[in-house]
Amino acid sequence: MHVTDERYKRDRLRLELALRLIRHEARTHTIRHWTGLSDDRVRKLYRSYIKPGAGVRRHRGKSPAQVNYFLRATSLGAEAHALASILLLFGAISDKPDPASLKKIPTIARGRLLCDAYEAYRRVSPRPRIDFEHAAFLAKALTVGDEIRLRFCPACQALNIVEIVTLRDPECRACEAPMPEKSTANRGSARPLSSRT
Repeated sequence: MHVTDERYKRDRLRLELALRLIRHEARTHTIRHWTGLSDDRVRKLYRSYIKPGAGVRRHRGKSPAQVNYFLRATSLGAEAHALASILLLFGAISDKPDPASLKKIPTIARGRLLCDAYEAYRRVSPRPRIDFEHAAFLAKALTVGDEIRLRFCPACQALNIVEIVTLRDPECRACEAPMPEKSTANRGSARPLSSRT
């Protein structure tokens, strides 16, 4: 009986996460990746629970794959930094890259944290311009850490997204201080969350 209860709970959590992802207009393969549901099951969920005219679109094609999207010196780049901070605060990502974690099967718990963080970002941003697919890609790119990483500014402790391969030290988006790689060591992990921005 206990095994049946656990299986029911796991299946219910998987379906709840799938519905959240559908409402965030995630692509079918993204939903499949985070929930383990088949494409057919995702489509059936969409038809059963999302009514026509509900304002939820189904996006097709490939998911975002260009990190330059997050490195722009515009308000969009600032939003990406804010989203990265929220992902970190919610525990959806770590401040240290862990490429091995992507080889593990994504857990429902991590998928829920990703949704929680994205929903918080949408609440605090007056006009959010980063969609869920880009948010999921940002979380993945920061977890792998082979193109972009998080770095805390040594001067003001602001959290920054920095490019790994660069000819000169990046500057902090908040105070414009240089952020040499040796100063990082991601030492912000030992600081209280309230000191991070």
